[in-house]
Amino acid sequence: MKFRLTATVAASALLLGLAPAAFADNAPAPAAAIQAQQGVVVPPLGFTRRVLPNGLEVYSARDTNTSNVTVQVWYKVGSKDDPAGRSGFAHLFEHLMFKATKNLPSESFDRLTEDVGGGNNAFTADDVTAYHETIPANHLQRLLFAEADRMGSLVVDEPTFISERDVVKEEYRQRILASPYGRLFGLFLPETIYKDSPYRRPGIGSIEELEASSLDDVRRFHATYYRPDNAYLIVAGNFDQAQLDRWVDQYFTPLKNPTTPIPANNVVEPEPTGPKTVTYYAPNVPLPTAVIAWPAVKYADADRPALEVLDGILSTGESSRLYRSLVYDKQIATSIGSNPDFAQQAGNLAAYSIMADGHTAEEGVAALNEEIAKLRDQPVTAAELSEAQNELVADALRSRETVEGRAQTLGFSLINTGGAAAADQEVARIQAVTIADVQRVARKYLTPQRQSTILYLASDAANPPSVARTNVDAPVKVADLAPAGAPVTLLPEGQRAALPQPGAEVAPATPAVSEFRLANGLRVLVAPTNGLPLISARLNINAGTATDPSDKAGVATLTSALLTQGTKTKSAPEIATQIEQLGAVIGASAGSDFSSVYANAPANAFGQTVALMADLVKNPAFDGEELERQQAQTLDGLRVSLSQPGPVARLAAARVIYGAAPYGAPGSGTVESVPTITTADVAAFHAARYRPANATLVFSGDITPAAARELAQQAFGDWTAPGAAPAAVANPAGAALPPRVVVINQPGAGQAAVFAAIRGVSRTDADYFPLTVGNTLLGGGFSSRLNQEIRIKRGLSYGAGSSLGVRADSGLFTAGTQTKNETASEVADLILEEVGKLGATRATEADLAPRRATLIGGFGDSLETVDGLGSLVAGLAQYDLPMTELAAYAGRVRAVTPEQVQAAFANHLPINRASLVIVGDGSLFLDALRAKHPNVEVINIDDLNLNSATLK
Repeated sequence: MKFRLTATVAASALLLGLAPAAFADNAPAPAAAIQAQQGVVVPPLGFTRRVLPNGLEVYSARDTNTSNVTVQVWYKVGSKDDPAGRSGFAHLFEHLMFKATKNLPSESFDRLTEDVGGGNNAFTADDVTAYHETIPANHLQRLLFAEADRMGSLVVDEPTFISERDVVKEEYRQRILASPYGRLFGLFLPETIYKDSPYRRPGIGSIEELEASSLDDVRRFHATYYRPDNAYLIVAGNFDQAQLDRWVDQYFTPLKNPTTPIPANNVVEPEPTGPKTVTYYAPNVPLPTAVIAWPAVKYADADRPALEVLDGILSTGESSRLYRSLVYDKQIATSIGSNPDFAQQAGNLAAYSIMADGHTAEEGVAALNEEIAKLRDQPVTAAELSEAQNELVADALRSRETVEGRAQTLGFSLINTGGAAAADQEVARIQAVTIADVQRVARKYLTPQRQSTILYLASDAANPPSVARTNVDAPVKVADLAPAGAPVTLLPEGQRAALPQPGAEVAPATPAVSEFRLANGLRVLVAPTNGLPLISARLNINAGTATDPSDKAGVATLTSALLTQGTKTKSAPEIATQIEQLGAVIGASAGSDFSSVYANAPANAFGQTVALMADLVKNPAFDGEELERQQAQTLDGLRVSLSQPGPVARLAAARVIYGAAPYGAPGSGTVESVPTITTADVAAFHAARYRPANATLVFSGDITPAAARELAQQAFGDWTAPGAAPAAVANPAGAALPPRVVVINQPGAGQAAVFAAIRGVSRTDADYFPLTVGNTLLGGGFSSRLNQEIRIKRGLSYGAGSSLGVRADSGLFTAGTQTKNETASEVADLILEEVGKLGATRATEADLAPRRATLIGGFGDSLETVDGLGSLVAGLAQYDLPMTELAAYAGRVRAVTPEQVQAAFANHLPINRASLVIVGDGSLFLDALRAKHPNVEVINIDDLNLNSATLK
């Protein structure tokens, strides 16, 4: 995990996804738990291994502390194995694996997981395609049956193939074309770093090569790679080991391997022959970006741990070298990062800087090179080494909180090293890294001669958009794939193997929540657990963005952001350093009704963490220079957000529903309001709203009520606030407004965002649970009605969903998706139709039963992590709901009837109150939209005014 300090306002708009960690060699696993540097015990994964006669390796670990079980199948095939001319093929095939088998109709995996309270997903990386499900433990046998069936008898027909290929195209448009930095990190970076390795091709492929694929290619790909001797089966959770072994033997042992070999694919990436510099141009790039990158090592290399530590020193958190230099001191960048990508055959390290407004990519390159040179020329300090090591150890602990996380940790180790031991050795190897090791690997790998430099700029008339390389050769050819064999078809219902019945339910256990108050009025709640040595704290203040002054949107958000940027005794860099030395996470944020300060730390560092958290809350400095930094970062974050159709649609929808009322204003502020906010504004907000009698402190995790009381008293017992608290904002949702149809025209947008929005209900409304169950049926999960209609049946989107959006006053219900511009009007009709059905027709009991299970299963998942449990408790406290609601949740969900759902949607969310907000290239859909909505309002993106209730 990167960016431990999460208070920066612009972070959510700017931070980019990072590659997951992998693992090292195949030495024997240690028998004892690993002792971390701070004294925190990181227990070994504890999996047992068996190998079936067909070569399938099975790993299992029993854990009776959970009511869940995870089933994961990791296939040793990834995007590096895409045949020449078929980039994106492994990823396309990942989608197809969720369709029919000879015994299971299409979409059965959603029925077997989401519909019983679990979840399923998959991912494709360079070296692996992994499928993972987490379900209530009594459904284990059914998932083993299903995984074996799709390994041995996948059904792929022409309509399914074409539909899923269209879905992947929409994913490409959303991730690559509609994102301002999608082309840079998804296409241009890998093709620049690598010369011969198949890692140079994008995992998502290209629309042209997706179009070139055929149904026969798909069947041959499955026959080649989806076989027992090319997979790992991982099971973790609450099960009986002997019974698991019998089920695995029953379902997986009969599977046969094909006689054809797996194509060889082990390209050795050559050493760079010299430096290279390239400039790429793309549309919709709001801020220029600089990247410098080097080929590095594969994961199993002995130098990899030192490079991981180096990366932590370079860019992890606000005490990192890149943040301190480029963002904090020089203020030339709004976001920095580095990406250590160490895979099975090769690796790379890339550092990037998204520049602040008014600064150039060339400045970014110079500043990045300056910091890299320091790593080569001078030893890092002992404090920097310790910080990076502590952060990596704490991350290892957090990654093992859930059975799913532990199984994934094992899976990455198996894929990257061929063995399980590397995961358990990871902490010791990180701790063994020395100052000399960090300088040595910097000098060996991060040299100017090995460096690629990328400047990423906005295209214009003189510099048209750069085109990614296609038709890149690859080691595997289509001709190398195994014969497809006879097509598999879904058997008639009477001939299918019977799906096993679920076993006895294992109910999730909710902890007893203790409660007390300090003398100053602070309410304290304690939810203890018996798990890993991790503790979470969450302080919720009853004041959010709805309490911003009417002409200064963003005050609450900037106030929360500035808490971590200096106290009366500590500077912002000192705070960041202390957080990272503790291996902790501390951050703050502001929602519509509440502000929150949160912390998570290993148990032995938690006392110091809470003391620091309290200092941030009680003694913020609100320094003028820090405010200016946060304002600049916020404005840059807004520039990035406003370049993307999805964020623009969400901001506009709030104005359309709430108008000039407090809920209508953007919580992050606007480009006009943010610069007007002063230190006096944030200090006044803090003095008036941040007070103990107006707050609730929640502890969850490895802590007793007695220890929590002592900690709370030590940290917050002296917290006082002068004067009387201001009155709460009355009616922040304002009066109900007539519906509107608004198009925000963004010429050249890679996709259109389509949202239907309706004024909703408060969290305490009597119909909250019927609406929650109905919303889950409508847009909660892959098998929801919206996703079925828009993605699965028509291939018009990568995913569609809805949100009830409850607040203290009337909430903001939204249903939406992103689609290609040409189908925006069609998708708008589909969304409105599905929302309307819930109030017009009665859902069946068969419709609602799986939706209830989905909600209860998600509730159980939240209980597995200390942060998830703390959020549940804090959520009840925010709305003055009794703590008994924690244990009552499942019963309240089960009690919802079809009649209640229909009545609640008809009463609160009728379609005649719905507004439409569409953001995209209007030239491609406005005519079709006007034919159905002649009252459409069109606002050009350059004329959009989020300060105005009319958006103009």
